[in-house]
Amino acid sequence: MSTVSTEAMEFGRLTIAFDDRVLRPRPWTAAQSDWAAEILAAGPAGRVLELCSGAGQIGLLAIADNDRELVCVDLDPVACDYARRNAAAAGVAERVEIREGRIDEMVRDRERFAVVIADPPWVRRTETGRYPEDPLLAIDGGDDGMDIAWDCIDTARLHLMPAGSLLLQIGTVEQVDAVRERLRGDDLAVTEVRWHERGVLVRIDRL
Repeated sequence: MSTVSTEAMEFGRLTIAFDDRVLRPRPWTAAQSDWAAEILAAGPAGRVLELCSGAGQIGLLAIADNDRELVCVDLDPVACDYARRNAAAAGVAERVEIREGRIDEMVRDRERFAVVIADPPWVRRTETGRYPEDPLLAIDGGDDGMDIAWDCIDTARLHLMPAGSLLLQIGTVEQVDAVRERLRGDDLAVTEVRWHERGVLVRIDRL
């Protein structure tokens, strides 16, 4: 019988626990946390929603140095367990709610958020074999890599406050172009894109 070994790594100033059943935290994605915290410092009052939260590290780091409340949503029960554990270790458990289930079922109709953080799977289904160490659930974004990203954008449209922001992590130039095209004429708009070695962060604001 195989055994599961819990690992821990530094993520910003936090120590994040995880194992190989969930996506290993990528150190560069702390940039998404930092950007979210920057937006929160100047943005409307309100809670933070993290979609596809995994072990919770991005959202937890985003609220670590402010007093915001965080709601984390992930389909994977193992990831949700680690998110709870990591919230407690970070000393913010009383400000964090973990919800296990589908994105479109876990956010209540009347809920509104100042910032939505989303780290959806964005690898094209035909290319997931290039990453055998990663759980398929955490990386399979469908035929064009955007299936879950669109769900995240649609959820943000329904639940962002006026002047709120979505910070979306995706992977390619083509995906960024697809987001810009999809939002043409929308009340959500891409306002900034930051390129990193292993991915792309897209800021989408409610106009």
